[in-house]
Amino acid sequence: MKIIPLSEGCFTIDQTKEFVPFNLTDDDLQKRSKGSLLVEIQPFVIITEKDIIILDCGLGYTNYNDVLQIHQNLLDHEIDPMEVTKVIISHLHKDHAGGICKFDKLLGKSFLSFPNATYYVNKDELNFAKETENPSYVPHKIETLFNSNNLVLLDQNGVIDDFIFYEQTSAHSPHHLVFWIKDNDKTVFFGADDAPQLQQMKSKFVAKYDHNGKKSMELRMKWWEKGQKEHWTFLFYHDLKSPVVEA
Repeated sequence: MKIIPLSEGCFTIDQTKEFVPFNLTDDDLQKRSKGSLLVEIQPFVIITEKDIIILDCGLGYTNYNDVLQIHQNLLDHEIDPMEVTKVIISHLHKDHAGGICKFDKLLGKSFLSFPNATYYVNKDELNFAKETENPSYVPHKIETLFNSNNLVLLDQNGVIDDFIFYEQTSAHSPHHLVFWIKDNDKTVFFGADDAPQLQQMKSKFVAKYDHNGKKSMELRMKWWEKGQKEHWTFLFYHDLKSPVVEA
């Protein structure tokens, strides 16, 4: 198994729910708006003997050549985006699902970013995203996914192809999923926004932005203790310094 972080950069986010690119310089640190969060946006690709798996899809921003950043990051690692077999989504907030599709200006419609992959999404999360007016969701991207033939809807708990285990936590968001990917003797844990940064695993931090902050904190403590005993590999989507941690 090979794990590659696909960093899209550092961003600030405040109550507007807008992600603003941010450079970690003294000048920018002084300009940072009060109450904003400083986060990395960092999907992952996992390569196994049979699959190329994307864990969450980033913001969906494009570079100066109008190439999706997540595509460019894959190409930089000599991975063809058309060869991705699975796209696994923890939840559909725009910083995790913005890259699920791309808008074609010539045709005037959106297409899935990984047309040869199967997309796995919690069915309750998809229904919630379609109905809510929460600015954390992007309606036209949700609609593109909903109308796709590549979509597999997940229940609250289950297994994908006998090696990807998932569980609904209802912690960061009402229908948030976390995942364990097991390959031979290795267990990789992806907690997405329930477990976004290494420092949060080691402290009793209750986030006001979580659907159930107390539950998120309790789950992080449980996962960190269990992961250390069983030597999990933790993937931290929003960590500025430690995206992959071997416990």
